[in-house]
Amino acid sequence: MSDVVVVESPAKAKTIEKYLGRDFTVLASYGHVRDLEEKDGAVLPDQDFAMLWGKDPRGEQQVGRIAAALKGAKRLYLATDPDREGEAISWHVKDMLAERGALKGKHVQRITFNEITKRAVQYAVAHPRDLDQPLIEAYLARRALDYLVGYTLSPVLWRKLPGSRSAGRVQSVALRLICEREAEIEAFRAREYWTIEGRFTTAAGAPFTARLTHLEGRKLEQFDLPDEAAAMRAKKLAEGGSYSVAAVEKRRVRRNPPPPFMTSTLQMEASRKLGMGAQQTMRTAQALYEAGHITYMRTDGVTMAREAIAAIRDHVKSEFGPNYMPAAPREYASKAKNAQEAHEAIRPTDVTRSPDTMAGELEGAQARLYDLIWKRAVASQMASAEMDQTTVDIAAKDGRAQFRATGSVIAFDGFLKLYREDEDDRAADARAGILPGAAAAEDEDSRILPPMREKEALKRGDIAASQHFTQPPPRYSEASLVKRLEELGIGRPSTYASILQRLQDLKYVTLEKRRFIAQDLGRMVTTFLVRFFEKYVDTGFTSAMEEKLDEISGGRAEWRAVMHAFWDEFSRAVEATKDLKVRDVIDALDEDLGPHVFPARGDGTDPRSCPSCSAGRLGLRLGRGGAFIGCSNYPECRYTRPFGVGSADGEGAGADRELGKDSATGQAVTLRRGPYGVYVQLGEPGTDAKGKPTKPRRASLAAGQNPENMTLEAALGLLSLPRVIGIDPESQEEITAGLGRFGPYVRCGSIFKSLDKDDDVLTVGLNRAIALLADARSRIRELGPHPKDGEMVVVRKGRFGPYAQHGRTVANLPRDLAMEDAKLADMVTLLAEKGKEMKARGAAARKGAKGGARKAAAPAAPAKPAAKAKPAAKAKPVAAKAKPAAAKAKPATPKAKPAAKPKAATTKAKAKPAARKSSR
Repeated sequence: MSDVVVVESPAKAKTIEKYLGRDFTVLASYGHVRDLEEKDGAVLPDQDFAMLWGKDPRGEQQVGRIAAALKGAKRLYLATDPDREGEAISWHVKDMLAERGALKGKHVQRITFNEITKRAVQYAVAHPRDLDQPLIEAYLARRALDYLVGYTLSPVLWRKLPGSRSAGRVQSVALRLICEREAEIEAFRAREYWTIEGRFTTAAGAPFTARLTHLEGRKLEQFDLPDEAAAMRAKKLAEGGSYSVAAVEKRRVRRNPPPPFMTSTLQMEASRKLGMGAQQTMRTAQALYEAGHITYMRTDGVTMAREAIAAIRDHVKSEFGPNYMPAAPREYASKAKNAQEAHEAIRPTDVTRSPDTMAGELEGAQARLYDLIWKRAVASQMASAEMDQTTVDIAAKDGRAQFRATGSVIAFDGFLKLYREDEDDRAADARAGILPGAAAAEDEDSRILPPMREKEALKRGDIAASQHFTQPPPRYSEASLVKRLEELGIGRPSTYASILQRLQDLKYVTLEKRRFIAQDLGRMVTTFLVRFFEKYVDTGFTSAMEEKLDEISGGRAEWRAVMHAFWDEFSRAVEATKDLKVRDVIDALDEDLGPHVFPARGDGTDPRSCPSCSAGRLGLRLGRGGAFIGCSNYPECRYTRPFGVGSADGEGAGADRELGKDSATGQAVTLRRGPYGVYVQLGEPGTDAKGKPTKPRRASLAAGQNPENMTLEAALGLLSLPRVIGIDPESQEEITAGLGRFGPYVRCGSIFKSLDKDDDVLTVGLNRAIALLADARSRIRELGPHPKDGEMVVVRKGRFGPYAQHGRTVANLPRDLAMEDAKLADMVTLLAEKGKEMKARGAAARKGAKGGARKAAAPAAPAKPAAKAKPAAKAKPVAAKAKPAAAKAKPATPKAKPAAKPKAATTKAKAKPAARKSSR
């Protein structure tokens, strides 16, 4: 008779079962086993926030397996992840098992461990606890908040702002940050400034450079030399003097190592150093955690267990020497707002397993991320680095000019021997001259100055004046946006990756060159929310709500009271928009987005002047498909263009634009925007000699091509696709390059191969194409033409094994048949059998559909008396324990229609754990 342990993933289950032995049965829940029903009314504010939980088939299946395993067990250990979401999953599993009556006579306890090691798991089993009710209530409050905001605000958006998609409690605030940064960039005006730099030589003949800091007894600020005239005057004054060393200052500074990673800092550094997105970082870290290599990766704590610190210090002493180990262990505290610090920092579970020793076990992204985590954790317990900084002031004898040279040299590398933290956007800003006085700090700090002494005469060399312009603030990267959200106390580290991905999925923002660019739809949604729901997309309000959720998890606040206070005010704000007219929305958006959509022209003409009738004024309009720009003289003038930034000639960046004429046909080549994206077109629709309509040639843009930079040459190249690259020397067939449904490709006969991201479909050459096709040929065998239609029968290597293909018919090879042994006759027979099977399935499906239609048409059975009605099996208001009859009541507060419900995914029992759901 074995006890049952429930974890979240099957990978973790295998590892833990190995540690616990035969007396334990370890099963996986595969993530969440249920979630709120995806419909209006799943959270009922008028019934004390009762919740209707929908049970998905996979969750039911897994709970059924757990219930079956419990029949011969005495104890159930709930060992899901050690955070709020993990506590919630344990609560859901326990509640669903109780509904089945599977917990009678069973002792249910909660266990948590921060690392999947034998010692940690066995210790957790020996020290179980009860479920943390305040943590569960914090989850319920967070889930209800996200649901009510999303399912209430989103329908308002759909009704008042056609074309918009959804809003969310944290998602909309993150979008606002990106849009406001975009507005800052547009409003930015570059400012000119100049600097003077001189070359000097010491008495010993050593050269160095210095920057002019004082002129005529006054310290120079960043913009004191605003133009070339001022710079030339300063240069002339500087060239007129003879110089000597006025002062030499030397000091030693210490640089302490950064703390070990928490979730947000891991995402930031993985983005900077490894180029990994937030979601990829979390997926990779999850795999490392489940394999027992690192501690739990969803944490905002920076502390480490004393045993881990001692092990790291011992490793530092043995590997680097006693000088690299500080006298006392380093203690860290999180600087993040609203940090809970309930868990350890992210660290290796065994410091002796260095990245070098793990090379045979880990590869790719896992190896690179483990290397980063290991080095950061070890460096956090190493000695500080020491630098000797030198500052030399150089003065002219007449006192009219003074220069300064700075430099530093590492006296003791300390933790820098192992790890250097990458710079963030602030350092980039300094290099760009946005931060006053910091333009050359990086270069100066990293150089070594020659020895000098006070009053030493110096030989002056060339004096140079350099022009600079301030740069706009940089767009947010994933790293800098996560850092900003963390600073503001918005969201939780575990949710950042899903929030950033959600914004991209909604097409509110795009990620280009690792920077977020706000799209017009995103800016429009943000403008609407800021104008009519400003409080609920305010960073201060969202941060305060996070603090209240933390108070709930700490047992200092009652979750329903927090929810009532929020809902009473929020529902009134929604109700206030009930009578809001679309015209009012248009006017508000037109006013706020006017400077963005109609930027000022260099020639001073009105950017809103209609280019068609000249008399009308362009403005924002809303249609069924979303926003667009139209003329005020409608219907007399029917000029329109897509919503987007206007260019100098009054045409939008998204509007139809002529690129030039095709020299071969004389037809115009235009750039256009259609329902499926931007494309180029040759000519216009017309009719042939028989009067039948003809379509112009069109081609979609390739991935990575910017419509604003599209040229006539590039457009003609796209229109020429597919193009012949050359002749394959092996088969003597043409090799072509083209754009397909899944992107650019090369083709030879029936063999296709997608191009790599670095390949250009317009320029890829014959040698490269042959190399790509050679790789594809290793995964495919052409058996010969099919006897019926002459089309090639091939055998391919697939993800789940080799398979035969003829046209659209595909059949897996028998398990005992290797790809190399497949013969044409056998494959023709196999494909024929598969074709018959597919036809039979189709006939059965059509027959079933007709039967279902007949059943639907039959008269409905008389309804039973209301008093005997039973509640729906899939909808139980668990959280508030409301009565079934009451649960069916509709709230009196504003209704919120849900988004279109996605089709339910059917998942096999061995599928990967589902990603945690979040409507933020």
